[in-house]
Amino acid sequence: MMSTINPWNGRPYSTRYYEILEKRSSLPVWQQKDEFLKLLSQNQTLILAGETGSGKTTQIPQFVLEHYSLSPDDFTVACTQPRRAAAMSVSRRVAEEMDVNVGEEVGYTIRFEDCSSSNGRRTVLKYLTDGMLLREAMANRNLERYRAIVLDEAHERSLATDVLFALLKKVMKQRPDLKLVVMSDTIEAAELIQGYFDGSALMKIPGRVIHPVEIFYSTDDHEPGKDYVDSAIHTVLRIHVCEPPGDILVFLTGEEEIEDACKKITEKVSNLGDQVAGPIKVVPLYSAIPQDAEGGPAGRKIFVATNIAETSLTIDGIVYVVDSGLSKQNVYDPLNHVESLKVSPISKTSARRRSELAGRTRPGKCFRLYSKESFDSTFESQTIPEIQRSNLTSTILSLKKIGTMIDLNSFDYMDAPAPDAVKKALEVLYYLGAIDGEGNLTKTGEMMSEFPLDPQMSKMLVVSPEFNCSSEILSICGMLSVPKAEKVADDHEAGARFGHIDGDHLTLLNVYHAYKQNKGDPRWCFENSINHRSLKLADSIRQQLAGIMARLNLRLCSTNFNSVEYYVNIRKAVLAGYFMQVAHLERRAGHYYCLTMKHKQDDQVAYLHPSSCLDDYKPDWVIYNECVVSTGKTFIRTVTDIRGEWLFDVAPHYFDLNKFPDCQAKHVLESVYHYKKKAKA
Repeated sequence: MMSTINPWNGRPYSTRYYEILEKRSSLPVWQQKDEFLKLLSQNQTLILAGETGSGKTTQIPQFVLEHYSLSPDDFTVACTQPRRAAAMSVSRRVAEEMDVNVGEEVGYTIRFEDCSSSNGRRTVLKYLTDGMLLREAMANRNLERYRAIVLDEAHERSLATDVLFALLKKVMKQRPDLKLVVMSDTIEAAELIQGYFDGSALMKIPGRVIHPVEIFYSTDDHEPGKDYVDSAIHTVLRIHVCEPPGDILVFLTGEEEIEDACKKITEKVSNLGDQVAGPIKVVPLYSAIPQDAEGGPAGRKIFVATNIAETSLTIDGIVYVVDSGLSKQNVYDPLNHVESLKVSPISKTSARRRSELAGRTRPGKCFRLYSKESFDSTFESQTIPEIQRSNLTSTILSLKKIGTMIDLNSFDYMDAPAPDAVKKALEVLYYLGAIDGEGNLTKTGEMMSEFPLDPQMSKMLVVSPEFNCSSEILSICGMLSVPKAEKVADDHEAGARFGHIDGDHLTLLNVYHAYKQNKGDPRWCFENSINHRSLKLADSIRQQLAGIMARLNLRLCSTNFNSVEYYVNIRKAVLAGYFMQVAHLERRAGHYYCLTMKHKQDDQVAYLHPSSCLDDYKPDWVIYNECVVSTGKTFIRTVTDIRGEWLFDVAPHYFDLNKFPDCQAKHVLESVYHYKKKAKA
C-alpha cells in the first residue's frame, strides 16, 4: 500500500498530488518505468530516445530519484535544459508533481538566478541550464554533489551540452558511482550519442499517439521570404475565421517580431468583430517571457513562439501549426571575430517536430510558409551542432579554469569545432590577458572566469578599479546582461530622456541611476517607457557581480561625478574590455570600418544601428558590443564614442603598429599615433 506521507518533506500528500499522479501514470514513459530502472541499475550511462510528449523531461529525473531511495540529505540529481525558460517551467511542474515547494526539494539554477537550497530542506532534484552545470564544474571538476546527471534535449547539440559530453565522459572514469542519463527525442541522435559513450545502453520510449496532420505548403517556389511575419499573421486570421475550434501555434524567430505579431493579430481579430471571428487569447512565448504572460479574453488561444515551443515546452490543445520555416541561430565568423544572430532555415527534423505538435490531441493541420520544392532542396536534414558555428572564447576560458585540457586539439569532442574557431578563441584570450604565451591561465584569467559573463565584459569589470569606476561598470554590466534593459537604448522616447552624448553604454548608466534615484518605483518606470521587471533584474545582477568582486578583493570605487574625468574613465574602462571591437568612421562613405581582429584583408564595413543615440552624430572612433546583420547590411549596436589615441594607452600590446598587417586599419592608426606623439611633444 502506498504511503500517505511525502518522503521528501514529511507532510501528508495533498489531494492535488493524487490528481496529477493519475495523469502521470497515463504518460508513455510511465509504462516503461520498470525497464528504465532496471537498465539504470545495470549501466553507468543510459541513452534514452523518447519522442516529444512522452513525458521524459518531467518523469525520468523522478524515476532516478526513486532508484536511489535515499534520504534527502544524501544526494542531488541534476537535469539540464538548453534554455532557461524550460529549466524554470519544468522545475515548477515537477515540484507540483512531487507535492513540494520550488526552491526547496525541487529547484532550478539559471544564470543570475539560483532557486535551490543547500540548507534546511536540501534540493534533491535541480533543473539547470547546461551552461550553469558547466560553470559548476569549474568550482568542482568531479561534480561530487551529484549522484546522477540527466542531460535533456541532447539532440539540440547546444555548445554547453557538447562540452559536457566530453567532460562527463572523463569524470565518470574517476567516479564509477556517478550515473549519466542522456535524453534525445530522435533515435538517430540517440544512436550517435550511444556510439560516443562506449558501453552505454540505449532505450527507446514511444511518444503520445500522433494523430494525422495534414500539411499545406506555400505556393511560392522560394525560400521563406522577408514577408514571413505578414504571411504568418494572414494565415492565423484565415485559420481563426475558417477552421473549427482548436488552438494555434505560430513559429517566428525572435522577441521583437513575436511581440509585434501578437499586437497585430489582436488588432486585426478585434476589427473583424466577435460575430465573425470569436474571442481569442494571444500568448507570446520566448526565452525572456514572464511566467504570467497572457492577454485577451478567454477563447481560442494563439501562441506565437520561438523554437522554444518545438521541444522545450509542452503546450496542450494545439490543433493548427503555422511554421515560418525559420529560427535564429548564433553564427560566428572567426576571421572577423563577429558573432551574430542570423535568421536561418530550420532543419527537416525540426520541421517534422513542429508539424507533429498539431496532432497531439486530435487530427490537425500544419501550414508551412515555404514551398515543397524549397523544403526538399534547401533544408538540411539536421541542424549543424552549435560547437561548429559558435564563438568558443567563453567556453575555452571555462575549460582552462576546470583544468582538464592539455591539448585543445585532442580534447574528446563528439564533433570537433573548426580549428580556426579554437585558434581565434585562444588569440582573443591572449590579447585579453586571460592566458599567457604558453596557453596557461593568468591571474587575470582566473578572476575573469569567476564572472558568468562574456570574457570581454569580465575583463572590463576586472580592470575597472584601475580606472576608478568599478561601481559604474558594475551598473553597465547589469544593464547589458538583461535584454529588455539593454533595449532601453533602442527606445526613442527613453533615449530622448536619458540619452548621453558619448554613447549607449552611458545612456544605460543614466537609466540605471535614474531608476535607483526613484527607488525602483514601477509607476516611474511606466511613465518613462522603462521595463520595471528588467531594471529590477539588472539591479539584482549588479548585486551578485558586486559579491563576486568582493570575494576577489576587487575594489569598488567611483571617480568624483563633478570631475571632467568621470565619463572619460568609464569610457576607457569599457574600451579595456572591448578594444577588439573598435570601429573607425570613413566620413566620405558614411560607414565604419570594424577593426575586429588583425588580419591581412581590409576591415569589415558596418553602419551604426539606427537605435543608437550616436546615429545623428557619428564620432570618428567607437567601441561596440555586438554586430547585427539585417537586410544584407552589418550594423554595430550598443556603441560608445572613444578617442583614437586611447587605443595605444589602453591596449598597446594589441595596437602595436610594428606587428600590424598592411591594411586600411594600419594607415588610419598610424596617423592617430603620429598625432598623439606630436601632441605629447
